[in-house]
This record gives sequence, structure tokens and C-alpha cells, in this order.
Amino acid sequence: MTPIFEYKLLNQPFGDPALYVRLANEKKALLFDLGDISVLSPGELNKVTHAFVSHTHMDHFVGFDHLVRLNLSRNKTLHLFGPEGIIENVKGKLKGYTWDLVSGYSFIIDVSEINSNCIKQGRFICNEKFKAGKISEHPLTAEIDSTPCYTVCTAPLDHRIVSLSYSIEERFHININKDKLMKLGLPCGKWLNDFKDAVWRGESDDFMVSIIEKESGGRVIEQVPLIKLKDEIATISKGQKIVYVSDCRGTESNFEKIISFAKNADLLFCEASFLDRDREKASERGHLTAKQAGFLAHEAGVKELRVFHFSPRYEGSPEKLYQEAEQEFKK
Repeated sequence: MTPIFEYKLLNQPFGDPALYVRLANEKKALLFDLGDISVLSPGELNKVTHAFVSHTHMDHFVGFDHLVRLNLSRNKTLHLFGPEGIIENVKGKLKGYTWDLVSGYSFIIDVSEINSNCIKQGRFICNEKFKAGKISEHPLTAEIDSTPCYTVCTAPLDHRIVSLSYSIEERFHININKDKLMKLGLPCGKWLNDFKDAVWRGESDDFMVSIIEKESGGRVIEQVPLIKLKDEIATISKGQKIVYVSDCRGTESNFEKIISFAKNADLLFCEASFLDRDREKASERGHLTAKQAGFLAHEAGVKELRVFHFSPRYEGSPEKLYQEAEQEFKK
């Protein structure tokens, strides 16, 4: 099975938190947290359409300016999600610059603020000098962002302030059997993405899929009913689930939320700032230990654990944090 989510954790293990997730075969990517993102190329950052911020401590939000700068002259909308107060945070950042040369720019920032019982939404339009518009409110739902292909959900955690954890989950996975494709005499190409999109959208069995061959100049060479392609070239299975847990305290309440939220995930990215011998310091700073991260992954039944966001005090021995987390996870 070829995963639909291509991911990389930036700046690990001691740098700012940021997880880059690209959708395979699409010119689209998502960011979870906005720490230092300068390691990404302009091409990678230009693909970012959505950014999900856990909280606005500097090491999780400093990359916002860099992301805006690289997208400023592009005709696109950046969708930004974060905890209570993030609309004001974005407003304050944007007010720190002079916008007298952007009249022809169509870039837009849509900000969704996740509150306990609603989502507040604000829009900042570049060619209007990012003047803050009217804020609207909508009911809070389990899925804060969704497409026919995947959903993004969130769970609030206690970091002395609210810190949001996030999950991204493929609704179901569609795998193309290339051998069967060849036996039917059908070419590979963009039309396969169109076919997958039709399945994810829930089109009827008699929906006709256009087979397009690159070599024929984009000409439609055949139309095939959706059900025939589903039966003959596709295998549909459980979708991939990735969970991102950043700064939070090692409390029973947080543990219960994380275990439930990350249940049976394929991959859990979890902060592990301190060794368990320093759990009092971890508690003071509002962070998890590596042992706690391993425990949470074990209890949630996740397939793979990736720990990150280590305290600088362990720069000489990061392997101890990895080992402690892995030992608890695999017990």
C-alpha cells in the first residue's frame, strides 16, 4: 500500500516543532505547528494550504511570518487553525508590518479559532492591507477540516494554557493494482486520481470515468463505469491515521484524552521533552517525559511512535530519550 500522506518532522529533535505533511500526487501540503520552517524550500512551502497550530508560544508560531512572506504574491488562501486567541495573535503579527505595496495581491488568510463550544473565523485580505474583517461564529464539530479524502480533528490539552493536538485521517485508502490495470490495457496517468476522487466523493456505480492517455494529447480514449474500475483495479482498505501531540502536561486528564484521541493510529508524533528522572521539572514546565510518551503510545495501541521536542539539557545524549520512550512503548 502506497501511503497518501508523505510526512517529515522538521528540526528534530531539539529544534522548533513543525510537521510537514504532503498529499501524494497532489500539489498540496499541510503544516502542524509553525516553529522554524526555514528548512523547507520555497516550493515546499508554496504547497502549504493549511496550517494547524497547537498554541502560540514562540517556538510553535515563529514560522508564520516566513510562510506569509513566501506566499504573499500568490493567488491563494492560507487556512490557519489554532486555539482561542489566535485571531488576535494573527492580527497583531500582521499589524507589525507596513502594507503599502500589496494592492495587486490576492493572497488571503482565513483563521479558524477553536474554542470550547464554537469555532470563530476571521479573514485577512492582503490587498486590503490585511485589515481585520468581521468575525463569524460556527458550531464546533468533531471534524475541524475535511475533504472527500481525509478529515482533521482536534483535542484540547492542558499545557497550563490550551494546547491543541491534531489528527489527520484518510477516510479509506484506495490502492491501484498496476498488473490488473495493464491486463485491461488501461494507461497510468492523472485519470487515476480523478477515479479515486470519484470514489472518495461517493459517486454512484454508474458514474462514468474518462480514461485519458497522455500520449494522445489528453484525448479521452474510453469511458468506464465507476463500479467496473472499483471491482477490477482497486483495493479499498482502512485509511492512514496520523496524530500530532505537542506540548502538554503529564496529567491523568491529558493521558485519557491522548489515549482516546490516538487510538489505533498508524503513527503518533508525541513530544518527549524530559527523561523520567526529571519528571518534576517536566511537570513544572508543562511537558511530557519520554517514558510518558511511550506509555501513551502503548496504551493507545499505535503502530509507530516518533518522539520530538527534546529539552536542550539532553543535547549530549538524545539517545536516552529515544531509548526511554521506545522501552515503554514496546513493553
